[in-house]
Amino acid sequence: MKESCPGSREITSPTPELIACVFCRTFNEIWTDETEIKCSHCGKMINRAMKTTCIDWCPSAKECVGAEKYERIMNSRK
Repeated sequence: MKESCPGSREITSPTPELIACVFCRTFNEIWTDETEIKCSHCGKMINRAMKTTCIDWCPSAKECVGAEKYERIMNSRK
């Protein structure tokens, strides 16, 4: 298995975080590699901007984090 760079760990090994719904203020769990989730209380979509990661500039990012995850993250930034 190819070793990835330290900058990709947040993407390849995501961790949960809490985010408040902007509509009902209920806290929801979102993973560090996700940009949107459905609120567990009101059912509306909660969006957040992902911080800049190595996939924004590294030419090996697609290979490093995997094509499916790379495409999902890049499409969410459009």
